[in-house]
Amino acid sequence: MFELLNASRQQLQTEFAPSGYNIGINDGAAAGQTIHHLHMHLIPRFPGDSTDPRGGVRWVIPEKADYWTAADRAQIP
Repeated sequence: MFELLNASRQQLQTEFAPSGYNIGINDGAAAGQTIHHLHMHLIPRFPGDSTDPRGGVRWVIPEKADYWTAADRAQIP
C-alpha cells in the first residue's frame, strides 16, 4: 500500500504540485472507522484550500466533516 501511496503522491506532485499532503487511515471504532476494511486517504493540500488546516483529514471538506445526524448523536453515551 505504501508503494502505491508513494506512486500516487509522485503523480499528484507532477500534475498539480501541491504544497503538502494529508495521509490518513482510520483504524478501529475509536479512530472513526465505521466499516471494517483498510484504505488510505491521500489528500493533496494547497495554501488557502481550508480556512484552518489544523485537524488534518477530518476537516478537509468542512461540509462533510460532521456527518452524524441528530439521531446518531442521541445514541452517543
